[in-house]
Amino acid sequence: MTRESGTTALRRIQVGNALSAFGSGFTVPYTFLYVSRVRDLGSTTAGVALAGFAMAALLVLPFTGRFIDRRGPLPVALVGTVAASAGALSLGLASTAPMVLASTLVMGSGMAVIQPALATMIVWCSTTATRSRAFATQFFLNNLGLGVGGLLGGLLVDEEHTGSFVRLFAIESVMFLVLGAVIATVRLPRGARAVGAGPAGEGARGRWRVLLADRAMVWLCVLGFVMFFACYGQFESGLSAFAVEVSGISPSTLGVALAANTAVIVVAQFAVLRLVERRRRSRVIAAVGLIWTFAWLVAGASGWVVGGQAMATATIISTYALFGLGESMLSPTVAPLVADLAPSSHIGHYNSVFALVKQLALAIGPAVGGLLAGAGAYGAYISMLVVCSLGITVMGLRLGKRLTPVQDCPRLAGTVQVASHKPAAAGAEPAPVQAA
Repeated sequence: MTRESGTTALRRIQVGNALSAFGSGFTVPYTFLYVSRVRDLGSTTAGVALAGFAMAALLVLPFTGRFIDRRGPLPVALVGTVAASAGALSLGLASTAPMVLASTLVMGSGMAVIQPALATMIVWCSTTATRSRAFATQFFLNNLGLGVGGLLGGLLVDEEHTGSFVRLFAIESVMFLVLGAVIATVRLPRGARAVGAGPAGEGARGRWRVLLADRAMVWLCVLGFVMFFACYGQFESGLSAFAVEVSGISPSTLGVALAANTAVIVVAQFAVLRLVERRRRSRVIAAVGLIWTFAWLVAGASGWVVGGQAMATATIISTYALFGLGESMLSPTVAPLVADLAPSSHIGHYNSVFALVKQLALAIGPAVGGLLAGAGAYGAYISMLVVCSLGITVMGLRLGKRLTPVQDCPRLAGTVQVASHKPAAAGAEPAPVQAA
């Protein structure tokens, strides 16, 4: 892989991803409102529609990795952009509950396969030394695009006019096609290709057997589930309910808190990256667990410590900002680690499985948070998430014991030689490294 070809391809992938996120920003904050009020289908239908995105992802992701590894990520990503575009346009035109659900399933399926396909393309266009920055840039541009799209969408939307929502979904549909057009021009470096490199006749069971024998990857998947459950899975359910019901802030303030979350990511991402690149990934993950533990304690204080409305508002906004800081630390850490753990012929499968873990957490997290919030068990809710966050710290440190030195700290790549990665068999230790 030449540096020029990899850099050029990576730049195009990042630009396409940013434009797609920009389009999604037009609709993400308003989908529930659109289905429940504008189409007058009720909050239950709106909730089922949002769950449809997760349902679609859970259906297609178990098979996505195999197609990526066999056919390459580009064809899979292109199919995903077409499906997501069709689903977005259909959702904007849907006026009945069955049409809304069908649209979300199509759109969710497309979006679900795009994620691991793009991740695999980024892996192919980067090296161990540059991968952290590549994924950090993707995360930065994704949040920037969502934020700008959301702001512009707020200027265009009008609850009294259905046509304004149709326009938003049409914009999102076009942006998915733009993503497809941009990545279609990408010429992936030949040296990075690993399609069909697995053992002859290896099927889905063989790929799962390889992954499940990799103790580090299995541990990372468990850790990833807890991370997504304790953060992203709570934004739209338990945390927002706690902020309104216990802390007493207005619903409009939640928008300010989410903006603070995005602002921290956009402003701090590359400053954080410089610090993270020089440290062990396992310790970075452990540090995020401590930051999120503090964030949940701050959230609890906003509801139960006397300090007035201004103090409650400030603490909730600070909670969302602290989550953003943790997210900016994880973006150059977790996704590159998944890629570095994967055998070259299984990168698509590893990315898809980790995306599946994320979707499971995003499906279960809001359900658990919503149930505890509905029961008024906010003390148990905060306690559960404090324990989860502390668990992230403990599991992060234990993960470090399952990684080779280069997997844990890629900057060592120039000072050690590592045998090609092979998943450790059950009970085996990670492959040793030797000094150059």
